Amino acid sequence: MTTHREAWPTGTPAWADLTVPDLAAARAFYGPLFGWEFEVGGPEVGSYTQAFADGRRVVGLGEPMSEDPAPPPAWCVYLATQDLAATADAIAEAGGKQVVAPMPVLDLGRMGIFVDAAGAVFGVWQPGAHTGWDVVEEPGSVVWSEVMVHDQPGAVAFYERVFAYDVEDLSAPGFAYASVSVGGAPVAGVGGYGAQAGADAPAAWTLYFGVPDTDASAARVTELGGTVVSPPTDSAFGRMAIVAGPFGEVFALMGPTADA
Repeated sequence: MTTHREAWPTGTPAWADLTVPDLAAARAFYGPLFGWEFEVGGPEVGSYTQAFADGRRVVGLGEPMSEDPAPPPAWCVYLATQDLAATADAIAEAGGKQVVAPMPVLDLGRMGIFVDAAGAVFGVWQPGAHTGWDVVEEPGSVVWSEVMVHDQPGAVAFYERVFAYDVEDLSAPGFAYASVSVGGAPVAGVGGYGAQAGADAPAAWTLYFGVPDTDASAARVTELGGTVVSPPTDSAFGRMAIVAGPFGEVFALMGPTADA
């Protein structure tokens, strides 16, 4: 995909950031893994850091705000909106909850953090000067976003109500999954955990980062201090692996299959 610097359509994953207790350690892990360069914020935004791939904005990294206790290290995906107040109202009406109230971030935009009806945390971003990430679907950038829950039909109904998605059911026996689209373009997935996941598996969004070689990148995760949660395996969409960073934050790798 070419560089995209305009605002993303409502409901489209538009930004993501990682909250960790040690930004230097995070940069030392993610920089070599994805080839990112970093820009540390100034006095207005403190140590909040943006990662770039080939000069294009990809994701953010930050330290916990003043919550006590601090939230566990995790990636957060932000879905785009043109009207954060209206989206926040729709989230509440659909059974979601507010974690961080809608707030301005300088002239960059407005943000809020919410929990969906199934218990998964996500963000919402109304762009100002900051329109979100500049590139997707390339190595070093996000290539897919999905939420996994125990009540998949309920989660589909929640997101469809809030963002007016078009929904395509991709379920198969023993596997509940839907692709949600904006303007005819698939933007995210909503899946249901199978019995093997166990009742304690948390509802959560997962970001898939593109890599040129999934096996090599999974090995690099271990070398850099992370963990391979689910080893590389081929899927209909590429070769994927679930991994965790040095603080236990979970994300996924996606690259071409061997015969691609």
